[in-house]
Amino acid sequence: MAKIIVGLGNPGKQYAQTRHNVGVWCVLRVIETLHAGSVKEKWKSLVAEATVQGERVYLILPQTYMNLSGEAVRAAVDFLKPENIQQDLIVVYDDMDLPVGRIRLREKGSAGGHNGMKSIIEHLGTEAFPRIRIGIGRPAFDMMVTDHVLSRFSRAQRSSVEEAAGRAADAVVAACAAPFATVMNVFNSAD
Repeated sequence: MAKIIVGLGNPGKQYAQTRHNVGVWCVLRVIETLHAGSVKEKWKSLVAEATVQGERVYLILPQTYMNLSGEAVRAAVDFLKPENIQQDLIVVYDDMDLPVGRIRLREKGSAGGHNGMKSIIEHLGTEAFPRIRIGIGRPAFDMMVTDHVLSRFSRAQRSSVEEAAGRAADAVVAACAAPFATVMNVFNSAD
């Protein structure tokens, strides 16, 4: 039995503080919270391992670029062979359709235009896996989507997003010990 937690983002220091990397921010907090072991490179990712209630938890930060995230997730899934992706995989990522600082948990769904999720769905052949979305807001009317997701948050937005990443991390930790549907009801109603 193992849980696979994936935080989507782009590798490299130049992207670390961008909107597209809030999934990474969340999983880094989970690594800290669970006192996970050292981070190692495998499955085209940086991976840390922890144990929650006797169950292995793999915390994965793909080192592919966002639009190739499915390659890293597929490599991890192929190696770990989870019993049930619908229960054992959680993907955390940014969402422009949510206001800055909001989070939303869902048990399944489409990619919603997110290239990282498109890649994962394509590589896994299913949309039926849990996800936690962290709101990054819509771009200004004159801004390209790519420029928006690769931009940094304003100082005013930053604290709200960091708080949201913290709530998302709390949801991940809770989902390591309880059914995702239960966690979803708690965190969606609290947001």
